[in-house]
Amino acid sequence: MVSDSAGEKQNDETSFVEFRRKVRSAEVLSSAMERLLQSLQFTGRLSVVVQNGRVLKSGYEEGYFRQRREA
Repeated sequence: MVSDSAGEKQNDETSFVEFRRKVRSAEVLSSAMERLLQSLQFTGRLSVVVQNGRVLKSGYEEGYFRQRREA
């Protein structure tokens, strides 16, 4: 029989593996945000600072928007 603390540790490890998988596959952003970034043709860098499971700060680096070419 697995003790509660061992079960919690296993659950934490499983959650962390899932977290790493999502970060690697860029699933951190919502699909709505991804569509917005694509429509803006944004190719810059987004940053998110998380502490204790809460977003403390987010931002982006300016100057990374592509100019739309006029035909």
